[in-house]
Amino acid sequence: MELKLINDQGQATSSVNASDVAFGREFNEDLVHQVVTAYMANARTSTSAQKGRSEVAKSTKKPFRQKGTGNARAGMASSPLWRGGGKTFPNTSEENYSHKVNKKMHRAGMQSILSELARLGRLQVVEEFKIDTPKTKQMVQKIKSLGFKSVLVVTDDVDENLYLSSRNLPHILVVEAQHADPVNLVRFSNVLLTRSAVKKFEEMLG
Repeated sequence: MELKLINDQGQATSSVNASDVAFGREFNEDLVHQVVTAYMANARTSTSAQKGRSEVAKSTKKPFRQKGTGNARAGMASSPLWRGGGKTFPNTSEENYSHKVNKKMHRAGMQSILSELARLGRLQVVEEFKIDTPKTKQMVQKIKSLGFKSVLVVTDDVDENLYLSSRNLPHILVVEAQHADPVNLVRFSNVLLTRSAVKKFEEMLG
């Protein structure tokens, strides 16, 4: 599999030979959907909770007498049938949203995503990606000169300059290859890999 190598002006100069296992796999939409969904579900935190009928701030006194009022009989105002009453089956803060995805499935899903990005022309390679000073403006200019608006930059090592200059940019994310996740690979319009990141992916997914 050959990946397009571009220069600092975004022009294709040559190509990089990459492993067919990591970058030439057939696209499996169902597998990618499962891997992406599982990653997003595992990132959820169970912080919201609802109150049951024993937890709402309501009196336990019978609201009105059993007979003679014309109303349906009621035992207490905390009934789930009443406005402001407790929930019948309340959500708790102990909800478990996690999905299990084994290593083999995750690896195959990442291979499928990278391969499809390469086929669609959304994945390019540069020799290296560095910033001299931790300036957001310099990062924006560099990305603009490469011809990107929304891009995920994957390097072998993210230094302090790269981190500081990109952390306030919503359409630019710089991560190390070992921390690249399926959600961000799919979310960004373009993915830019350094040559060392390509080798890192080959080691992890090959």
